[in-house]
Amino acid sequence: MASRRCDGWPAAVTPTGDWFALNGRAEAIGCGARGQNRDAVRALLDCLARRLPIHASLDGVRAAEGAGPWLYCQSSGSGGRVKTIRRSQSSWIASFLVNRDTYGLGAADRYAVLGQLGHSLALYASVEALHLGAGLEVLASDGPRRQLDALARGVSVIYATPTQLQRLLGAAGAPLPGVAHVFCGGGRLDPASRAALGELFPAAMIREFYGASETSFIAIADGATPPGSVGRAYPGVELDLTDCAEIRVRSPYLAAGYAEPDLKLALQDGWLATGDVGALDAAGHLFLRGRLGRMVTVADRNLFLEDVEAAMRAAGAGLCAALALPDPLRGHSLLAVVEGAPDDALAARLRRHCRATLGDHAAPRRVVFLERLPLLASDKPDLAGLAARFAAP
Repeated sequence: MASRRCDGWPAAVTPTGDWFALNGRAEAIGCGARGQNRDAVRALLDCLARRLPIHASLDGVRAAEGAGPWLYCQSSGSGGRVKTIRRSQSSWIASFLVNRDTYGLGAADRYAVLGQLGHSLALYASVEALHLGAGLEVLASDGPRRQLDALARGVSVIYATPTQLQRLLGAAGAPLPGVAHVFCGGGRLDPASRAALGELFPAAMIREFYGASETSFIAIADGATPPGSVGRAYPGVELDLTDCAEIRVRSPYLAAGYAEPDLKLALQDGWLATGDVGALDAAGHLFLRGRLGRMVTVADRNLFLEDVEAAMRAAGAGLCAALALPDPLRGHSLLAVVEGAPDDALAARLRRHCRATLGDHAAPRRVVFLERLPLLASDKPDLAGLAARFAAP
């Protein structure tokens, strides 16, 4: 039985076409496509121009086998396995039109994506730009300073993850008033980073959104969204919370399934369970707690590792990850992994802040510093790799 439900505000989400379009401004598309991006951008343009099904992965972009307006893209692999997702092109076209009509996006804009086209967020943003006739900069192979230089040359729309935006902030200089829209997905954007982005992009509306490769948009924030929320249901989306507070979604943007024969999209009466735990307030704002798979027991108390990571970032950790290692006495003990040079004072501050904000059980027993935190292609921390690296022998 469902405990809470919220529907997205009204929107026209009826698909008007089955195939992605390549609408004008083609001469502006490849400006940022250097190095590892060049072949992927060329292949994407070829598929769009010839109306071919698209297959995107970490190996690049190519025409998919078979026929029909299909898109194959990959999940981030944050759960330990990269999945190949099969979706209709019309399921993305529907949200392109919502974003056009809701946010005024279109041919006058120039988009920038900071990730590889093998990651579904960067691929989505690139195809949206091309479908709407906007210019496009693909900047995945550039360092943050070169990315900032490119953003200063007429970019008005950015799609990025929190990690990608935090790297920009680390190299930021003068404000960039030409950026009007920043769409941030793939993780939590901490308050300090949001404030710093407001200074870097003073004219931009920074919209954090919640979704997944299988679902596309689920919820999106705006200027009236309360702190800590990822916003209300995206237009056309229905949200549902089960008795155990797991988030379910029903929408026209869901994928059709997986390419792997052993995987199935587990739909129940059209609803897809996300594996995330959350809450809805009276106005329909969604608050995420964390992944069911990242809820652990420490000293007989439940704890979301995402809450520990948020507390560490608030204490100055920057890029970091929290791991739960088996502990025969406490159930689990916490290990914090932080990007940067060893810093005993920072380690002590992280422990104090986690203890003060979450409780004694949330203080990491050990803090490890790495020169570079290993990331997935989606720029999310490689949690599975870190767990294997630090698992007890």
